Amino acid sequence: MRIFTEQEKQFMQAHALSDVATLMLQAKRFPNLPVAELAKQIQARQKATSKLPTWVTNPDVIFPVTLSVEQSSSEVTAAYKASLVSGELLIDLTGGFGVDSFYFSKRFSKVIHVEQNQELSEIAAYNFELLGATNIETINKTAEDFLTGFAGMADVIYLDPARRGEHHEKVHLLKDCEPDVLNLLPVLLAKSKSVLLKTSPMLDIDLAIAQLATVANVWVVAVQNECKEVLYLLTSTPPEDTEREAVNILANGQVQQLHFNAQQEEQAKAEFSEPLNFIYEPNAAILKAGAYRYLAQYLNLGKLHPNSHLYTSQTLLADFPGRSFRCLQVTRYNKKELLPLLPHKKANITVRNFPESVADIRKKTGIKEGGNIYLFFTTTRSQKPVVLVCEKV
Repeated sequence: MRIFTEQEKQFMQAHALSDVATLMLQAKRFPNLPVAELAKQIQARQKATSKLPTWVTNPDVIFPVTLSVEQSSSEVTAAYKASLVSGELLIDLTGGFGVDSFYFSKRFSKVIHVEQNQELSEIAAYNFELLGATNIETINKTAEDFLTGFAGMADVIYLDPARRGEHHEKVHLLKDCEPDVLNLLPVLLAKSKSVLLKTSPMLDIDLAIAQLATVANVWVVAVQNECKEVLYLLTSTPPEDTEREAVNILANGQVQQLHFNAQQEEQAKAEFSEPLNFIYEPNAAILKAGAYRYLAQYLNLGKLHPNSHLYTSQTLLADFPGRSFRCLQVTRYNKKELLPLLPHKKANITVRNFPESVADIRKKTGIKEGGNIYLFFTTTRSQKPVVLVCEKV
């Protein structure tokens, strides 16, 4: 790791918004500066502008290669994650750039940041000191080597396993991630009171619960309706039922939450209904967590179909955890019937339990993206394919 000079920092600040490719072409204009190296720092900062503002706004912070930045948690998700646990000692076994460790350090007396890449470990340690996180110890080892030499007992061990294969392709199954959580699990639970595991949103939750066996809690975390990560809290004692929390963090910082478990979902009785005045689409966290029947029962809403996951009511339900629409019309999937309802031939299209994709529908109808009309192509309780013509509430 190299510390940048004041001149180099000034160059990066002056070109913070510059196009990196253009900057590289102009490198000869700055013969006394390592423009290629500085351009990588600028590029990393640009990628992290909204994701890691605390790091980006500090001119002394050093960034690693962009892949490490892309793989790191955002500050929003790291702060939420840290709110779930507290204690004396947390071990971050897959420390990376250190965003999670930084936020955990606000909730624990001590955090140990374990990272196998030497340069990344050094960068994280340097940045922790800059950012005032003095209770973080950085250790350059693999997760397995660290655990072998660790004789203590942590309150929490946290893992965010690498989800890229040998050829840098994305993977999501636990057996394909590094380190291998399933093999390490006995050791993890022997050396900590609990284990907090972050996985890909692509991993099937029921499969993960079955494989991990001792999952007490699952949190599905979305940010502005985009599912970002799924968190599993493991304890040494298997629970009777895993508690699930669907979390959607809005742009204003407000958090939409729905708490349930598999038994509640299984026993919930949803009332099915034809489309009424208002249509509701749950946020991404609820859909991933699997609160389909329970949501209808909990909020007293009608469900259009067992597999459609769209809900309806006669009067508007305030503060629905997702998107709310006024249903203007219910029509058949027929180009001649649809197009007269769209003056500018534009609409936002969503498919829920429908035999065709959005791309196919646009190709067949010629409807372009955009406008204030929202079309839901779905199937009703009577197995009838319909189009709901809606506007946002």
